[in-house]
Formats: sequence, C-alpha cells, structure tokens
Amino acid sequence: MYNERREKIKALLGTKPYVSLKELEQMFPRVSGMTLRRDIEYFEREGEAIKVRGGARSMKFITTTMEDPISSRMTANLEEKELIARHAAELLETGRSIFIDSGTTMMKLAELVPNERFTFTTTDPNVALTLCRIGLPIVNLVGGMLNRDNLSVSGSQAMRFLEDINIDVAFISPSGLTAKNGFTGGNYSECELKRLVVEKARRIVILMNRSKLDKNLPYTFANIGDVSTIITDGKLPDDIMEQAARSGVEVIDAAKKPNEDTKRN
Repeated sequence: MYNERREKIKALLGTKPYVSLKELEQMFPRVSGMTLRRDIEYFEREGEAIKVRGGARSMKFITTTMEDPISSRMTANLEEKELIARHAAELLETGRSIFIDSGTTMMKLAELVPNERFTFTTTDPNVALTLCRIGLPIVNLVGGMLNRDNLSVSGSQAMRFLEDINIDVAFISPSGLTAKNGFTGGNYSECELKRLVVEKARRIVILMNRSKLDKNLPYTFANIGDVSTIITDGKLPDDIMEQAARSGVEVIDAAKKPNEDTKRN
C-alpha cells in the first residue's frame, strides 16, 4: 500500500545515513523509479531527508548543531564582521548578478548596500528583507528547506532554483578553514548548495573572520584555489597564504590600516 511503502522508507531512513534509489527499487520491485523519486521528495518536504544524486541522505545523521546557532553568532566578533563587510561592499557593482550567502557577516554586507539598481540572489530571508528595504535593488530569494539554526535556505528546490540563475560575483561565508580541507561547513545540504554556487560564479569572494581558522567541519564546499578573493580580519597562517599565492588568490586583511606598510618604510 501507498502509506505502508512510505512508512518502510521512513523506517529505513531512521537506521542509515544514505538510502540509494537502487536499494528502494529492490525493496519495491513493482513500484516505478519515478514514484520512488516522488517518495524521496516527499520526505525532503517533511524535513526527514535530503535528496541527492542517486538517492537520499537521512536528516537524522546530518547534524546542524556543529555550528553555533545564529542567536549566538549575531553578537560575536561584531567589529571584525563590520570591517570585513565594508571591504566587501567596495566590490559591489551594478549590472552584475550577485549572490549573497547566509550569515551574520552577510547581514552586515546587506546593510551597507547603496540604493542603486543591483541584482541580488540570496539564501538568507533576513538578508533579502534588508536588501528589499533599501529600495532600488532587485532581490531574488531562493526557495527551499529553511534551516532553523541559521535561517538559511537549502535543499533540492534551492538547487533547482540556482541552476537557472547566472552568477557573476558570489559572496560566501564558511564555517571553517584549514589548509588541508579548505572551506568547510557542518550542514551537508548547505555545503552542496555552496558548491553549486562556486561552480557557477565567475568570481568567488570569501568573507570570514579569524575565528573560523583551524576549524575543520565535515563537509568541504571549496578549496583555497577555487576562490578569487578572501577578506578576513588579520593575517592568515603561512600554509594558507602559500596556497593562496600559488593559486593567485587575493587576500585582503580588513584589519590592516591604510598606508600601514608605507609608515613602516
């Protein structure tokens, strides 16, 4: 029966982190692959799974609590985030398709956008509302599954939306950075979306304060050489700087005062 099949799939998602479509086809040989795909989409809408290529990942085994909730991040490192956002705002140009990631630093960036005809796409409802209040900017809010911990939209609906959007410049915020594993996050679905943005964008600008350094979360969405610019609030470790230099990645120290090098000389 229809409900009985979904109950069995739900039970399976409760016992293992990944269920393949092939596995479901073997369990239900009389059910079409299209129907089983719709079952997966159903569980994604219910917040119990994430649709991925070839099957589904169970939300039970994908933790989002590895990252601090947005309520605590809203008041952390405010001065550093403001400095980073001000440097990022200098890179904004009208006549381009601009992606803004979710997060508290991105909120600071949104607050600095001038009232001009920019075209933005964002996964953060709060960023979208802030941009809308400015007046002239055009704002696309990605639809999909809303993460309660950080108020970011992700999932298969969000992926499909972004596949139809051209991105010129993307501002992205990681949860961690190491020389070995690059830019990482703790939520599989969100990192999958960030990977898509990195693939599509002509220029990728990373905004991150130094508190993200030496944090190694489960999912990598980009390596250092995949991005164009890193804006941070101090000197990065030598191994990261060496990788950036080899790949031609621009590193901007937002905490560095203008003419600081000149004064030393």
